[in-house]
Amino acid sequence: MVCQGKPPLAFWGVGMAEIRTVAPAVPAIANPAALGLGGFALTTFVLSTHNVFPNQAPDLTWLGLAFFYGGLAQFAAGMWEFKAGNTFGATAFSTYGAFWASLATFILLALNGHIPAGDTLKDLGWFVLAFAIFNTYMLILSARTNMSVFLVFLTLEVTEILLFIGYFNGNGAGQGLVTLGGWVGILTALVAWYGSAAVVANSQRAKPVLPVGGPLW
Repeated sequence: MVCQGKPPLAFWGVGMAEIRTVAPAVPAIANPAALGLGGFALTTFVLSTHNVFPNQAPDLTWLGLAFFYGGLAQFAAGMWEFKAGNTFGATAFSTYGAFWASLATFILLALNGHIPAGDTLKDLGWFVLAFAIFNTYMLILSARTNMSVFLVFLTLEVTEILLFIGYFNGNGAGQGLVTLGGWVGILTALVAWYGSAAVVANSQRAKPVLPVGGPLW
């Protein structure tokens, strides 16, 4: 008896083994933390050296970095962390990517006279204070990741506290607590660079080569 209607799939050259019954596996993405930490570290380092040595270190060089490396690249790393299912990493990188872009925009507005000169340091104080509040609960939660990430948030917390107090006291780059905050910012950058290097190095070997430590709790 001849079957009426559509020809069997084999007639069209489609074997039964080729018929999908489940969705294809989604290929894994590379760990975006290496990019996020690298962008954060380099931008933090350049701005912090300016806060310590305003007459020697680059002045506005960090602005371009804040828009594109600390800002755009780090924000993109946050989006990829969402894709990877890492809520903590996605929140951290996206927020600090936006932090750098926002800070660079604020400075450009100030340089073009859109912010009264007498309000700049006070406004920076409130800006950094707000991010210090965010960083406080992220610091607590970072203890659930690993020691390397925890140390990044710990040194960053100290940096932000020193900076916003310094700004409220009227300190600029190279003055008072802003200078001290610059030194701790350099330390923060070095810790973040180590974390970035560890992610890259450990992704190249089956056995980790740069230790990052375990969670604290």
